Amino acid sequence: MSHRFTAFRAAWGASTILAATIGLAAPAAAQDSNAAEEPDSQLSTIMVTANRRSENLQDVPVSADILDAERVNAIFSATADITALAGTAPGLNVESSNGRVAPRFYIRGLGNTDFDLAASQPVSVLLDEVVLENVTLKSFPIFDVERVEVLRGPQGTLFGRNTPAGIVKIDTVKPGQDTSAAISASIGSFETLGLNAAVGGALVKDVLSFRVSGQLQTRGDWISNGFTRQDNVLGGYNDLALRGQLLLTPSDRLSVLAAVNYRDLDGSSTFFRANILGPGNNKLNRNYDRDTVFYDAGGGNVAQYEQLGATLTASYEFDGATLTSITSRWTSKGSSRGDIDGGFGASFLPQMGPGFIPFPSDTQDSIDLAQTTQEVRLASNGDGPLSWQIGGFYFDSDFDVTTVGFTFPPPVTVNHTNEAWAVFGQLSYQLTDTLRATGGLRYTDDQKDFFVRSGAAPQPRSVGDKNVDWDISLFADLSEDASVYAKVANSFRGPTIQGRDVAFFSAPSVAQSENITSYEVGFKSELADRRVRLNGAAYYYTVSDPQFTAVGGAGNLVQLINANKGKAWGLEFDGAFKVTPNFLVTLGVAYNNTEIVDSNLAVGICAQCTVTDPTRVIGGSTRALINGNPFPNAPEWSGDFTARYSVPVGKSGEFFAFTDWVYLGQTNFLLYQSREFNARSRFEGGLKVGYAGNDGRWELAAFARNITNEDNVLGVIDFNNNTAFVNEPRVIGASFTARY
Repeated sequence: MSHRFTAFRAAWGASTILAATIGLAAPAAAQDSNAAEEPDSQLSTIMVTANRRSENLQDVPVSADILDAERVNAIFSATADITALAGTAPGLNVESSNGRVAPRFYIRGLGNTDFDLAASQPVSVLLDEVVLENVTLKSFPIFDVERVEVLRGPQGTLFGRNTPAGIVKIDTVKPGQDTSAAISASIGSFETLGLNAAVGGALVKDVLSFRVSGQLQTRGDWISNGFTRQDNVLGGYNDLALRGQLLLTPSDRLSVLAAVNYRDLDGSSTFFRANILGPGNNKLNRNYDRDTVFYDAGGGNVAQYEQLGATLTASYEFDGATLTSITSRWTSKGSSRGDIDGGFGASFLPQMGPGFIPFPSDTQDSIDLAQTTQEVRLASNGDGPLSWQIGGFYFDSDFDVTTVGFTFPPPVTVNHTNEAWAVFGQLSYQLTDTLRATGGLRYTDDQKDFFVRSGAAPQPRSVGDKNVDWDISLFADLSEDASVYAKVANSFRGPTIQGRDVAFFSAPSVAQSENITSYEVGFKSELADRRVRLNGAAYYYTVSDPQFTAVGGAGNLVQLINANKGKAWGLEFDGAFKVTPNFLVTLGVAYNNTEIVDSNLAVGICAQCTVTDPTRVIGGSTRALINGNPFPNAPEWSGDFTARYSVPVGKSGEFFAFTDWVYLGQTNFLLYQSREFNARSRFEGGLKVGYAGNDGRWELAAFARNITNEDNVLGVIDFNNNTAFVNEPRVIGASFTARY
């Protein structure tokens, strides 16, 4: 059955249900109409929860970027997946070679290029305070959110696990007492369809409230297969996500929130394209055609996943302190299959491919995962000079990964378990009227075990570590509108086991813990009667035993390694400018200089690419030294720009235009440097133009994503051919939104 037909059927059913839901809720909601307010000439206050409590961004010693609901809606207006966050905050990069699942996050250059479903990352993703540790869980769609916070730098004291680079923190809209409903629908190029809806309100006044929300993203097949000579047979997807919440508030002191998240994805894996780079340079050559691939394998590059998460958050306010418990369990089950070499025949046509692999590179990886987390936290809630919090955290994960190489029977299934626990605390004290000191500690015990369940010889591995994370900061108010801060932080990422190579007759690899020490100074300021906001930071960090992933080489393996050291320094700037009450501009810029420090470490290299410095090639042209190279997928420059301009119409309407742009500069994709496997610069922009009426209660707009139709290489495959994958095409469409 084609993606186009199933997309239409799913969209029709979902739209019918959502329309009925809105219809039931609308009469009560419509009574809550308010008169139009005069536009505010000042910038709105930005709240952040970097210290596990809501605070003004200008009062917190952290380098952060906050994406509000309008920005998030624009980013995902063309049904993009979570990788669309790349570049939306300075220093943030996100990419995936697994389609709409298993994204890889990088902050300040620190991340992990490992494509295995058991991969560990130094950037943590949290959804409503719950860590989504596995890479498949990190792909859960973003919808019905209040904000997305990007917290840069180590966050190891207060947050779940593996946060030496930073955190992407997603906070959804919670149930309220007022009845509300919203629905949004969009259509666009490539039979793209997006539906979003939410409804909520009180079930028992002041005691029990609810919120139900959902999102459906679909696209028709739009990529042709030049090998089979079939048109428009690949590239479609149906991605459905739902969320239900119940909030019980039996008293002013007690609240209990129960939430269930569900996702059903029927989509496509990443489309790898053989021989599209160079040779001898990183330019897309004549073999490249965004609308066509040449596949003799891969089974249609199908990706199917189902995810389910349930969370219970209970909070009780004592006199002077609040006790919070967060209990959560998530499951993820699914598989992705692909034609990994991106072509056909031994030399990877079209055109004359340079490389040779003596087997079809057709593989499928699947996962069956269960994750359980429990956190208990006691935090002060008074207004005195001292604030504090203490807590404990437990993490348990158990999952199987099965790899099928369709010319390598039998399939191999391996098991990964991870059990960790931690205790943590933080103190903050107002030393003077203008100076505040904050310090935190976290002790973690992390244990991982691995064994082969079936299909290969037993090769058990066990790794574990205990570590103390800490941070100290000083925050000083220079005036009512300007402040500076300094922060020193230490954080670690636990040891990792990589077992995918077992399916290809090699032993699993192990990387020991990495440990980062970061030094950061920054400033916060609001000028011109709060019409200008300027925030910035400078940082330097070193990483002991950084974990890297060596992918490809002559053996086409995926191996974990530890370098001796890594180091980086950089600058970040975030600005917002309320030019007029109806014209808002934001600008973010980051510079990041990373370096691997290990004079003896060498990794395998591709057979046909051109290593930039031939003197680094050793081992009879099979390996290259990587000392002094930048971290993989760590752009030197990154930035984002947005602008919103509106023209009021009557008392309650406006014409508006919103544009947003991201830039990612010079990027090396692998551990070694070659002329082919890097990007000089990448940028993409979006535009939304429309009319909003009745104080924004309804909106009709036209939009475009990747409006200039840029062809950007997002990543590469280190096989014996110059294979890469690229960004999404330009999508033009229209949307309608109604709120009650």
